[in-house]
Amino acid sequence: MALLSQRDLLELIEAKRFGVEYQPIVELSSGDVFAYEALSRFRMPDGRFVRPDIVYASLHDNPLLLLQVELAQKKIQLSNRSQAEKVFVNLDQDAFYACGQDLLDNPFIELIQLEGKDRVVVELIENSEISDALMSLSMIEVFNQLGVRTALDDLCNAKSMLSVAVLQLVEWIKLDRCVLEKRRDANFMIFVSKIIDFAHATGKKVVLEGIESHDDWFFAKMLGVDYVQGFYYRSQFITR
Repeated sequence: MALLSQRDLLELIEAKRFGVEYQPIVELSSGDVFAYEALSRFRMPDGRFVRPDIVYASLHDNPLLLLQVELAQKKIQLSNRSQAEKVFVNLDQDAFYACGQDLLDNPFIELIQLEGKDRVVVELIENSEISDALMSLSMIEVFNQLGVRTALDDLCNAKSMLSVAVLQLVEWIKLDRCVLEKRRDANFMIFVSKIIDFAHATGKKVVLEGIESHDDWFFAKMLGVDYVQGFYYRSQFITR
């Protein structure tokens, strides 16, 4: 994955060429929109979109810039939906702890509390590093104490690891789009099915991401997830 040059990265931040895409999360049983996930979007000067993972990977060598961009994104994401709508937001672990360990002075916590804990679900991603899993666990414990709901994102992605402790604490499990891509892998689907069984037995809800066609929707229904999300449904863009 090619990272952005420091010059391009600084230009993007100074010009504030980022925005948000709100992707609906739809209840399978009713077809109603239950919530929206706020997805970060970034643009180059010529209007081309840059993948968010490239931008964030480019930012990770500079914690203060990462904190600046992530906080600006969260402010945009939380301020542009009506108060009646629930919103799922990703929160980068490194950005969260770039503020220091004093949680009473953490701007992300303050921002989410101002928006209302009943409106926001915080999504966390476990990557391939043990330290990421430990930070995810620590963040989830913090948000649970505050009464903020949490979700584990991208479960089953090949680059993510599975922490039983994290899995037990979250209220939402979001299955990565790779579940759709590997739907014919019988052994893999046994694991996915057991994860869904565990979620339902422990009162959690399951979202399948990556829905782009009616066949994907039908597969999700057969799989028994609660909600679906993807480009099969119309998103809303807000750019700066």
